[in-house]
Amino acid sequence: MNYTYFTEEHEMFRAGLRDFLQKEVVPHLNKWEKTGTIERFIWEKFGEMGYFGIAYPEAYGGMDLDLFYTVIFLEEMQRINSGGFAAAMWAHAYLAMQHLNAEGDERIKQEYLRPSIEGKKIGCLCISEPFAGSDVAGMRTTAVKEGDEWIINGSKTFITNGVYSDYLVVSAKTDPEAKGRGISMFLIDRDTAGVSASKLDKLGWRASDTGEIAFDNVRIPAENLMGQENKGFAYLMQHLALERLIMAVNAHARAEYAVEYATQYMSERMAFGKTLDRFQVLRHKIAHMASDVEIHKSFNYMITDQMVRGEYPVKEASMAKMKATKMADEVIYDCLQCLGGYGYMEEYPLARMLRDSRLGPIGGGTSEILAEVIAKIVIDKKDYKPAVKAHS
Repeated sequence: MNYTYFTEEHEMFRAGLRDFLQKEVVPHLNKWEKTGTIERFIWEKFGEMGYFGIAYPEAYGGMDLDLFYTVIFLEEMQRINSGGFAAAMWAHAYLAMQHLNAEGDERIKQEYLRPSIEGKKIGCLCISEPFAGSDVAGMRTTAVKEGDEWIINGSKTFITNGVYSDYLVVSAKTDPEAKGRGISMFLIDRDTAGVSASKLDKLGWRASDTGEIAFDNVRIPAENLMGQENKGFAYLMQHLALERLIMAVNAHARAEYAVEYATQYMSERMAFGKTLDRFQVLRHKIAHMASDVEIHKSFNYMITDQMVRGEYPVKEASMAKMKATKMADEVIYDCLQCLGGYGYMEEYPLARMLRDSRLGPIGGGTSEILAEVIAKIVIDKKDYKPAVKAHS
């Protein structure tokens, strides 16, 4: 289908990115999947090509391009079939850096956002905790002001780039009595005394370093508070619609690639004297899967367009993430089945894709949490508003 959202410039960008990924990333992926460590040189290559600066101001080295360039970036990253590598890149570019840009002051933007765009500094966003995953308001990590410093204590878990990143954007309670309203955002350097991290062993996303992080009397300068004190919950909520859209786009893109791969395989594989794509049961399976992908893809593009036009589609982004990630799991499961025994072999792409896809309904807010968010909007008529900008 030809979509009206994409211009010739968009398609040129896609072609260039696809070529870059095939030449510079794909040859290293199997090694990174085995080691769980993405070598630093590739971050700098991404920076040199401008891929971390797609959505950020030119004043800090970015390209300030519309959100459909980000969609292309996400789609092409799924096509190389390493959910972990893709997650490391977009968690840096659209989770950590998003907060630097939105809540960071000029010093933070110069010292952290600029080198992040260049790929010389890697960031992570620390929200989830061992006892408070999707329940952001229930976090226990605290930040106490003492003179011209903040003292951070607590722990975070399931943090993408949590082990090898250079800095951490951390949410912490600054007013424990105020529940969700008492959260603030902080910037912490990796080498600050009292910061420690351990790598988690995961089912999928094996190329990325997912960490559990501890903060033991970590002292940071008062100026490392990002935005206003006690406004952190609003800042986190502000960015969740984009994170959910990112997860939804990832889902339709990996499902689309799975269908393409299975269709190609079936056109070559013979059984009972004809190729698999001549058997009606398999042809109709492909027809259903392709339809599911197209429906979600169109919905995700519509939400992207809403964001480009300045809208704040919390309901639609939550719906997209909840439904598209489930669709991707089901489609990839069925595509693996189309390959028979070869689908279960690691040398074919569906085995890794099945593992990586399973995080979709969990990360960035579980499907169960999203269902409650949607219910609040649809049934209780709750209206989610964007937060006021921290810095003009």
